[in-house]
Amino acid sequence: MIRYYTRACNFKYGPIAKRLINSKKALPLCGNKNISFDEIEIISRNKNKIYSKTINYKKINTLGTLLRSKVRKDLKNIISKRKNFLNNVKFLEPCIMGILNLTPDSFSDGGKFNNNNKSLKHVKEMILSGADIIDVGGESTRPGSKTIKPEVEWKRIKFVIGKFKKKYKKTCLSIDTRKSDLMVRSIKHGVNLINDISGFNYDKNSLKKLKKYNIAKVLHHMQGTPDTMQKNPSYKNVLLDIYDYFEKNKKKFDNKKIILDPGIGFGKNLKHNLTLISKISLFHSLGFPILVGTSRKRFINQISGKYDSKDRTGGTLASVLFLLSQGVQIFRVHNVKEVKQGILVFKKIISN
Repeated sequence: MIRYYTRACNFKYGPIAKRLINSKKALPLCGNKNISFDEIEIISRNKNKIYSKTINYKKINTLGTLLRSKVRKDLKNIISKRKNFLNNVKFLEPCIMGILNLTPDSFSDGGKFNNNNKSLKHVKEMILSGADIIDVGGESTRPGSKTIKPEVEWKRIKFVIGKFKKKYKKTCLSIDTRKSDLMVRSIKHGVNLINDISGFNYDKNSLKKLKKYNIAKVLHHMQGTPDTMQKNPSYKNVLLDIYDYFEKNKKKFDNKKIILDPGIGFGKNLKHNLTLISKISLFHSLGFPILVGTSRKRFINQISGKYDSKDRTGGTLASVLFLLSQGVQIFRVHNVKEVKQGILVFKKIISN
């Protein structure tokens, strides 16, 4: 059976994008008139054979009946404005998700914010620096990390989760966990988003327990587990395999409050990561906001070599700005202020 995929491409920005959209020479990406496109890449997969061609969106009528129907359906998703279902988060603007790791062993900041006062201070700093979402995690998911017991994980995060909404009612709070008991406990403290790196596959009770809560969720992709994910990850085609994963697994959710995260570094080698980043716009055809976390990831070191740095701010920002140019809505980062600064300057340049 042949499967088809549609990727928006040939983007224009700012005033040029608006002129092209108004003159009907291009279409808005995700309802955002500051990013337009006039070409689409049509990818077909028949078993292990992949074919691709790029056409102007106005030439869809030249396609065969079945393919034309598929592409039109995809285009409808690509151009539609994403609904703002998160607390004070608007998907027409780039959103920053600030990372709060309350773990002793995370790969870049393990143990740095475990103290209660330090953790709340860091939350405040990230919000003042421009974070729209704070993502709180109590279990390290670095390559090779081991699973910890729910009681241990909850002990690490309960102080911040319990205090957060009392101090920052208007800020979106996300919980990074694979365990259903912690998800439910966190929802009762006002959490707005569940970010489960296993795609809700680790704890089989998760989606069942979450059914009575109209809660937003991140559909994240990971091959294997944190302990095994970097042991020779392989795909038939990483881009299309993950697209198929999203298309299949989104059906498990009882609402449409879904954010897609392809899981950079989670069961991917350098080539896989670069393919996903460079072709990320394929996922817009699924019709949901996209979240990407490239912050301080190992692929930056693999590219930069002797020019690597502890915080990898340069590589993080470079990837964020490219992803922003492809219409990605949410960026999960450690260095909030630097990324916010980069986004503001980048936006100003392309809107000039």
